[in-house]
Amino acid sequence: MAYKDYYEVLGVSRGASDADIKSAYRKLAKQYHPDKNAGDEKAAEKFKDIGEAYAVLNDPEKRKVYDQFGHTGHVPPGYEGGFQGGDFGGFDGSQFSDFFQGLFGQAGPGGRGGAGGGFRSPGGQQINIEDLLGGLGGAGQSRRFVQNVEGELQVTLEEAYAGSDEVINVDGKRLSLRVPAGTRDGARLRLAGQGPGGGDVLLNIRVLEDARFELDGDDLTTTVDVPAPVAALGGDVKVRTLSGTTGHLTVPPGSSSGRKMRLRGQGWPKRGGGHGDLYVKLNLTVPKHPTEQEKDLYRQLRELQH
Repeated sequence: MAYKDYYEVLGVSRGASDADIKSAYRKLAKQYHPDKNAGDEKAAEKFKDIGEAYAVLNDPEKRKVYDQFGHTGHVPPGYEGGFQGGDFGGFDGSQFSDFFQGLFGQAGPGGRGGAGGGFRSPGGQQINIEDLLGGLGGAGQSRRFVQNVEGELQVTLEEAYAGSDEVINVDGKRLSLRVPAGTRDGARLRLAGQGPGGGDVLLNIRVLEDARFELDGDDLTTTVDVPAPVAALGGDVKVRTLSGTTGHLTVPPGSSSGRKMRLRGQGWPKRGGGHGDLYVKLNLTVPKHPTEQEKDLYRQLRELQH
């Protein structure tokens, strides 16, 4: 097994916090999950590497050992059975399999894993459940279930905007739910009586950031590139909205870079009905590889400035 830099796999620095590691893992696991990449062997291998890296970096003791010995190619005393021989490639086969069964609920039908085994949506996201089990006894002892279970459900900004149908797995039971349109980050959904022993399933909604849009209250902000001649003379530009439609924005003559314009009713869904607004920030652009004709025109413009 070739050496893997687990920090590089997750795209975090060696000084990353536990929260940073967990956040990076969740995003990558959702992106490369087999449910979203059917038949893609590279994605499947990437997904395995992501889980392997998280298994080590999310555990304080294993991370400490990895930081100390991970680049040496030697197995530290006491870990002879826990790491691969000549590199710090991860757990041995049985330990790695057991870990994934617990983490992703793949130990049997319905996704039951070990202590802390969670549930996931069809989008491939792992939902961490706190206090799913009231306790795990030793061999031969029975499990004690708490009244409620709680987890985190990740959705994209687009899914939160338009609403999303999700399927989760709780203690071997497949549950369907609807994330309402306009759901905010931090919102909680309750599935009454659907948890173990008739308890409730409580879901904390985590809305992932989107590089294209910024949400502020009921308003959204996006940036659109505007060619310099259009900004100078005026004209129409296309704007992609969060709903997936393409709108048209009329840019007034003499517009400067950074100017904000508003598309009414294209923002976030309001609780009382209607939508906020979409603010469009103009970003003036010039050709990276201008033609000779364009160069001549720009030279003429430059001369007019003197």
